[in-house]
Amino acid sequence: MTPRPVLEVLLGDVVRLRRRHPCGGDEWLVDRLGADIGLRCRTCGRHVLLERRALEARLVTFVSRGDSAVSAAVGPRAVTGA
Repeated sequence: MTPRPVLEVLLGDVVRLRRRHPCGGDEWLVDRLGADIGLRCRTCGRHVLLERRALEARLVTFVSRGDSAVSAAVGPRAVTGA
């Protein structure tokens, strides 16, 4: 496999995916980060979890970007030696 750079996804990002949601909405708010990415439909409010790879494959564009400081504040903390 060819190594791919990891797509930087931030909390608060609004993304557009390849297929529309059944409600007709096409914009999703990123509200959870990790191995799975939490997305909330901006039209109906439905919450779904997508694997990071699936999100990268389905992503068309970023409508707006979230704040990197917020993502860093809730992200994994550095482990310090005791």
